[in-house]
Amino acid sequence: MFIEQPAVFLRWIYPHAIWRMDKNVRAVYLTFDDGPIPEATPFILDVLDRFDAKATFFMVGENARKYPHLLTEVRTRGHRIGNHTNHHIGGFRWYSWNYLADARAANELLKTDLFRPPHGWMRAVQYKVLRHCGYRIVMWDVVTRDYSRLLTADDVLQNVKRYTRPGSIITFHDSLKSIDKLKHALPLALQWLTEQGYEFRVID
Repeated sequence: MFIEQPAVFLRWIYPHAIWRMDKNVRAVYLTFDDGPIPEATPFILDVLDRFDAKATFFMVGENARKYPHLLTEVRTRGHRIGNHTNHHIGGFRWYSWNYLADARAANELLKTDLFRPPHGWMRAVQYKVLRHCGYRIVMWDVVTRDYSRLLTADDVLQNVKRYTRPGSIITFHDSLKSIDKLKHALPLALQWLTEQGYEFRVID
């Protein structure tokens, strides 16, 4: 549970970040990190359409530049775009000025006020500067761990069922590590969420 649903003290590290939306509204906020890529994003978009669901895609800038048609397609279908840096770099492994420049390079194309740090971590100064620059920092309430080689597609589905609650920001990935699991788990997860009476909303 420490990973799938972050503990309270983790949320204190970035006190003004968005970890969960309104807990009094029976809605969830689907997010997809790391894309867009042709091996995963089109499938995800088609599944979302089947359930009339909108999501927020936290894109890596270099992927969006490589596949501009997918960036356009995500927008055309009514989904929200977020910044996930230009090269999917970790904040603790880079000098802050490099990290911030990488985020700025991504946003030249993505043009969004939403930011999610890769791996869910960044230095305090990076967090403060990004907020000062007008970004809303979006974390998560549930991470499905669809990227993990130790989990099966059924495990991913069970993480959704076990940890989702009203206002949850649920994180999937449109990546090569995740797509084989998502082909099974994503439609079933959206079906279950629909049956539970959840509305799908974008972070806005």
